[in-house]
Amino acid sequence: MVDYDAILVISFGGPEGPDDVVPFLENVTRGRKIPPSRLREVEQRYQQRGGVSPINEQCRRLIDRLRTELAGHAIDLPIYWGNRNWHPMLADTIADMAADGVENALALVTSAYSSYPSCRQYLDDIEVARAEVGAGAPRIDKIRPYFDHPGFVEPFVRSTGRALDDLGRPGKHDAATRLVFTAHSIPTSMAAGCDYEQQLGDVAMLVAARQTPALDWDLVWQSRSGAPTDPWLEPDVNDHLRQSADQGVESAVIVPIGFVFDHMEVVFDLDEEAAATAAEVGIEIRRADTPATVPDPEFVSMCRELIEERLDPAREAPTVSESTRRAHTCPPDCCRPI
Repeated sequence: MVDYDAILVISFGGPEGPDDVVPFLENVTRGRKIPPSRLREVEQRYQQRGGVSPINEQCRRLIDRLRTELAGHAIDLPIYWGNRNWHPMLADTIADMAADGVENALALVTSAYSSYPSCRQYLDDIEVARAEVGAGAPRIDKIRPYFDHPGFVEPFVRSTGRALDDLGRPGKHDAATRLVFTAHSIPTSMAAGCDYEQQLGDVAMLVAARQTPALDWDLVWQSRSGAPTDPWLEPDVNDHLRQSADQGVESAVIVPIGFVFDHMEVVFDLDEEAAATAAEVGIEIRRADTPATVPDPEFVSMCRELIEERLDPAREAPTVSESTRRAHTCPPDCCRPI
């Protein structure tokens, strides 16, 4: 049993001013085949919002709530915060932890699923950052994917229900109304090497089944990047909305189950781009909230339960379905890019 002495929250990171945008995007896309035109397009999205992504502030709120949650359950562990792509950078945070005498930390990543970018890449980033810090770097163990925890699923159940109610069709949701679940697309070759697509389908099914009355649903994709010639998971949410209109769909709730926060890819790709597409084809839409943006108290409790699960081997954090339960630790070869 490991005697953990700190919690490390790791997130994607985002710019917090106009001068941050280009270096942030350079960090995100380093080593990837992103067309320059695509980078300029994404840069403009940030600059139109003052060069600020909402993700860092949302992460600060989550950490503040988690500190209170841990203190309320007599868990006396400091919480550190490091990002993959922008300040506070992960290597800088791990250096601070080493200077503070931290020896063994638990990492909570703000991504719920198993895939290369949502799981394995964080494990690789941890090891790169530890190597940069050197011999004094603490051991860091990542908490398991939590897509199947009630604290992740139930907030989506509630926010989807609120969005359906806001459509103003109580008791009239039928074939003309659909649930459209979205997640970040990844290359099909990468999807073949992990459980990402299956896990998202499980969550979509669970959230849809809890709505009254039950509605038809689809799992679609958003935020594609990379070379246009490379095959990625499809259909894109905008293409799907156009096809749905042709099939007689009149209203839809878009549920971004692939995301923990309402960060830029949710705000722009769904609230602006997909909303414009829906208006163009005559579909009335609402968008369900993500669980950690406010954050939902049940999501915060989930974070604490996942920490307790690793602090005490006798404890087992709940899952929505036993068939989806994951091991506490990832296999050494999990979610490798193909």
